[in-house]
Amino acid sequence: MVQKKKVGGVLIAAAECAPLLKVGGLADVVGALPKYLKKLGIDARIIMPFHREVKERYAAEAEHLCDFQASLGWRSQFVGVDKLELDGTIYYFIDNEFYFGGPVYCGGEFEGEQYAFFTRAVMDAIPQLDFDVSILHCNDWHTAMMPLLAKTQYQGGMQASLKTVLTIHNLHFQGQFSHEFDRDLLRVDDSLATPEFIEHYGCDNMLKAGIVFADKVTTVSPTYAQEICGPLAGESLDGVLRSRGSDLVGILNGIDYDVWNPETDKAIPANYSVKSLANKKKVRDALLYDLGLEPAGKNTAVIGMVGRLTPQKGVDLVNFVIDELMGEDVRVVILGSGYGEYENALRGAEARHKGRLCSYIGYNGDLSHRIYAGSDLFLMPSLFEPCGISQLIAMRYGTLPIVRETGGLKDTVFPYNEYTGEGNGFSFANYDAGEMLNVIRWALNVWRNAKARKALIKQAMESDYSFDRCAESYAELYKSLT
Repeated sequence: MVQKKKVGGVLIAAAECAPLLKVGGLADVVGALPKYLKKLGIDARIIMPFHREVKERYAAEAEHLCDFQASLGWRSQFVGVDKLELDGTIYYFIDNEFYFGGPVYCGGEFEGEQYAFFTRAVMDAIPQLDFDVSILHCNDWHTAMMPLLAKTQYQGGMQASLKTVLTIHNLHFQGQFSHEFDRDLLRVDDSLATPEFIEHYGCDNMLKAGIVFADKVTTVSPTYAQEICGPLAGESLDGVLRSRGSDLVGILNGIDYDVWNPETDKAIPANYSVKSLANKKKVRDALLYDLGLEPAGKNTAVIGMVGRLTPQKGVDLVNFVIDELMGEDVRVVILGSGYGEYENALRGAEARHKGRLCSYIGYNGDLSHRIYAGSDLFLMPSLFEPCGISQLIAMRYGTLPIVRETGGLKDTVFPYNEYTGEGNGFSFANYDAGEMLNVIRWALNVWRNAKARKALIKQAMESDYSFDRCAESYAELYKSLT
């Protein structure tokens, strides 16, 4: 009888994690993964900085496990290790007020020092945890030096036996610093500062270190895994990524269906399902009223957009055609913050189209839920998108996505076919404002066809992008390492 491989303890290292603290989509994935791996019999726990925002909320509930001094170059720095169990997930926190008493991401060299400290602290803390770690799962450049340290500086220690996985959530951010910086903080040997290992265009590249030294490298959708192996999306690391061959795997993200559920969501004024879509209209009407927008008529579509206002998210395209778009029978709601010039352009558009367009500059979690639920169409025209979470949430709430065919957007949104009735949204291929506007107009025409709209909404809401499928893929990956 062949015995099934068992996966040992998995420690997931990340800079942020929902629901404790969220800056970007990384937090959603890290937060959901242990919960769904637990269903598969895998003990996965999270280790993250004890950021002030988290500490203020949970310090009284956390258990202090240990503390010690970690070497950060010539510095000796305090490390506290605390533990919290919350809703069935176990979190370990690395505590140091100097590094984690301020913003999650400070930018510049201090951010590099923040996460160099976190890297060293995690590696030194692992043998002292009340947990037998077999697999160390790192996320993005902030934790990508851990596989290198495990294989070079911890020989003779239990850390050297760890299997390591690196997940790239966004290749654009790589953590590039001088070799002197890495040598000073993490004692990275000069022999590693070569193109074969971590040197890249004159700098040490922390993400490259993880790509080279991790046992497996994953990214967050199959299409993005292919795209980053080419020069257009490879962010100059395409050759290194191609060299990993079958060790580079694209695993499509999912969403936590317990959190994102229109039948139970407490942030929306009326709950609904695919069988009770009349209540979705109530959410839509309340959204427009709360934001001071004019009521929508029978053929008026509400277009929502939630995300960072950065070039990656296609804001250039939106700003270029916003006045033409507002010539249609629509209401537009945009929630986000980012580049000042984008924020100002959207404020200007709101002023020109007062009562029909709302640009909410900032972040509001409850409002994001109401936009996902209360919109009819959801716009996501990204220049590139490793996976994307927003389009998955939109479909879960019966809001039809309009996306550009890139990365995970291409893997999850299948354009409506008027001849077969297949599809769960709308898409366009080129990063072109005119092409985007044409597809929006096509989507509006389809949406105003009650029969087509009903079928599309049903297909969108029944698309399976739960985290169960995602967790199963990670479980198989972990098993391949045992």
